[in-house]
Parts: sequence; C-alpha cells; structure tokens
Amino acid sequence: LKVQKTKKTHTCAGGVMSGKVKKAETGEEIDKRLDEQVHYEFGGPIGVLGIMLFAPCMMYYFFLCLEYNHGRMMVPDSLADVGPFFGRLLTYLGEKAAPSVYGFTVYIVFNIFEAVLAWYAPGPIVKGLPIPSLKGKQLEYRCNGVSSFYVTLVVAYVLHVTEIFPLTDIIDNWGTIMTAAIVCANLITLIMYITGLLFGDKLRMSGNWIYDLFMGAWLNPRIGRIDLKMWAEIRIPWVILFFLTVSCALKFQATYGYISVPFYFMILAHFLYVNACMKGEECIPTTWDIFYEKWGYMLIFWNFAGVPFTYCYSSIFLLRQAEPIEHHPAFAAFCFALLLFGYYIWDTANSQKNRFRMKERGTYIPRWAFPQLPWGTLENPKYLTTKHGSKLLTDGWWAYARKIHYTADLMMATSWGLIAGSFAYLPFHYLTFFLTVLVHRVTRDVERCAQKYGADWVEYCKRVPYIFVPGVY
Repeated sequence: LKVQKTKKTHTCAGGVMSGKVKKAETGEEIDKRLDEQVHYEFGGPIGVLGIMLFAPCMMYYFFLCLEYNHGRMMVPDSLADVGPFFGRLLTYLGEKAAPSVYGFTVYIVFNIFEAVLAWYAPGPIVKGLPIPSLKGKQLEYRCNGVSSFYVTLVVAYVLHVTEIFPLTDIIDNWGTIMTAAIVCANLITLIMYITGLLFGDKLRMSGNWIYDLFMGAWLNPRIGRIDLKMWAEIRIPWVILFFLTVSCALKFQATYGYISVPFYFMILAHFLYVNACMKGEECIPTTWDIFYEKWGYMLIFWNFAGVPFTYCYSSIFLLRQAEPIEHHPAFAAFCFALLLFGYYIWDTANSQKNRFRMKERGTYIPRWAFPQLPWGTLENPKYLTTKHGSKLLTDGWWAYARKIHYTADLMMATSWGLIAGSFAYLPFHYLTFFLTVLVHRVTRDVERCAQKYGADWVEYCKRVPYIFVPGVY
C-alpha cells in the first residue's frame, strides 16, 4: 500500500487555507480520498511505541502515589536512593496491584454482563454516517445504553445491600482490577490486530506493524448485533468510572460515618457524564471515533483501562487524605456552578450538532431519556452549504465557537480538580491530559476540514472565527 502524503495547509487568523481541490471531484470522491490517506501521527512508530510503553507505567506510578503518598508525587530521597526507590515501588506494586484471580474475575464478569445487556436490552436502532470504505453504506447501531445502565445500577444496588459484592470492594481492590484491565486491553489489541489482518476490512494500513497495531486494522469490528468499538467506548469506561467514585464515597462513609460534600459532587459529576453518554447514545455513531478511527491500541487501551482508572483520580485523592476535605460553602457552590454550567453547554451543544447531522441524513429519532435540556434541538438552524455537499452548522452554540463542546468539557474537568481542594497534580491530571489530547485532535480536525472543504472552510472560519472561547480564542 502506497502511503499518501497529505497536502500542507497554512493557518490564518481564525481559519485555515488549503491547497486547491480538483473541481472534478465529487463529495463522495473527496471523502474516499481522505479516508484512504495514511500519514503518521503521534510521532510515527517510535512515538506510538513510547505511548504504549509509557501509558501503563504512568498508571502504576500514579496508583502508587495515591495509595502510599496521599496523592502527592513520590521521588527518591537522594541520588543514592534511586535504586532502592524503584525497588520500593516494585514492592508496593506487588502488595496492591499484582495480578489476581479476584481482579480478573471482577473485571471480566463486568464486561460480559455489559455485553449481554448490549445484546438483549431494549433500545432504538439508528444509522451512522455513510462510510466511504464501504461505498457509502450506513451501519446500524443498537442504542440501548439507557436501559443497560439502569439495569446495571439496580443489579449493583442488590449486590451491595445483600453483601454478595459490596461496592467498597472495588476501591479496596482497584489495583488488581486495574492490572486486569491493562492485561485485557493489551490482549484485545493483539487479537483485534491479528484477526483484522486475517479477516477484517483493513483500512489505512501504513505497513509498519507497530504503528498499525496502535491505530488498528479494523474500522468497524462487530460480533453479531454489537458494534465492539461503540460498545467499548460507551458501556465500559464511564460505568466503571462511576462505580469507582461510588465505591470511594461508600468507603469514606464507612470510615467517617457520613458522605462529604466533595464526594456528593464527584458522584454527581460522574453520574452526569455516564448518563449523558447513555441518553445521547444515538448521537455517538456520527462522532469521529466511530466514523473514522480504527479499533486499535489507541481506542482499546484507553477505553478498557485508561479512562476508568485515570479519570478517577479526584475521587481517590479525596479518599486517601489523612483528614476529610471540606470546603467553604461559597467555594463548593462555585464548583457546583462550574460543573453544571459546563455540563449544560456540553450536553446541549453535542445534542444540537448531532441532531442536526441526523436530521440532514433522515436518521433523527426524538428521545426523552432523562434529562432533556432546553435548547438541545435547533429548529430551522442556520448553516453553510459547502460545494462538497455537507452542511456546516453556524447556529446555536456553534455560532459562538467551532469547538464549544470541548470548552465545556474542560470546564467540567476543571471543576473535578478544584473540588479536591488541593493544587497537587493528580486531581488535575484529567484536565491536563484532556487539554493535550484536544490540542492534537483540533489540529488534526482543522487540517482534514481544510482539505475536505477548501474555500468553504475559509468562509466557515470567517462566520465562526473562534475555536474555543468566544471573543478570546
């Protein structure tokens, strides 16, 4: 496979100008050309190898900081202590994060349970975007996340009150469960890469096996009615994250006799996020991860291990302090306001954009899953019709900034860090990591859109000149 070089783009104030697009190309031909382009990201093979090696090491180091140093960074006492320091870290890992039958059992049973729900639970079926590599075919997705999540909540409650599986067991054993997640994520990556080469519809293969292992081979791997990529992105990480926080809160209650305001905040924050993913699941098939990204290490590892066991740091930080963290009512109110305002923008902005797409494709279905917020659906919105044939939304939240939903996401991430009541790094890890990811994603998105829409993209950037913050940037 010949690796195509993408045409260089030049940024301008608030927009991007690209090279000329051949007039003879139709929108479908442009999509197919862009869909087949292969170019190295993340520093190429060396960069992605570094990510694959660094990610689990980072997770284990931060785990030890939370478990043995109240969430503060652990460092050697001196140069002479470097060797003994790493020896201590290995000893700590053996004590609290060694592979165990219990950890693998909990993790695997949970995944199987969620897969069964994804197969059988009721929910609407929606169509995704036309896929260029499948000649414009629109795949169907069973969106039963709401019913699956609430069944999971009921089952978890029953298991907890009957003490068959007390939810505090999650935080008591989160090191071994995290190890199971890391091992399973790596095994799934290898299995999907090999089976993708043998049986899948391979796409955008670079020819370098390390890079292709990271990015993936299959675009749409499925088992029967379950789309594995969407199932792993929605049903696994956010549900585990929510239960980790609930487990921390229950452990705090068992220790101190009450649940603190910061823990009520974190339960609300993570419930809002997971519930939003479920209630708006019909919008997910039109997103970049499902439409474009292949199912490789990048998505597999992060969904099965990275998201649930790193985005939880604020909750675990609160639990691992020597004394309970409490805030002045005014500061707590500010954190709640920042969270809820950010959530409102994030929820309604995503709804506006994806429902606009679905209406244009004739796949929109009204849903009334809780909560349905005002301004979630735009009636007769303004948009820019491109020569490509696509329509770019310029109304609602999208009249103010091109990535307004990312700004709202960062607002929520900031509130997660602030509620921990410390300027230690770990409560803000999610914010800093997410900001880094968004900078890369936005850069890639701008380059692709410049190629796809040409002069229309320049016009769109004039109509919506700001990327993140209206009037600022």
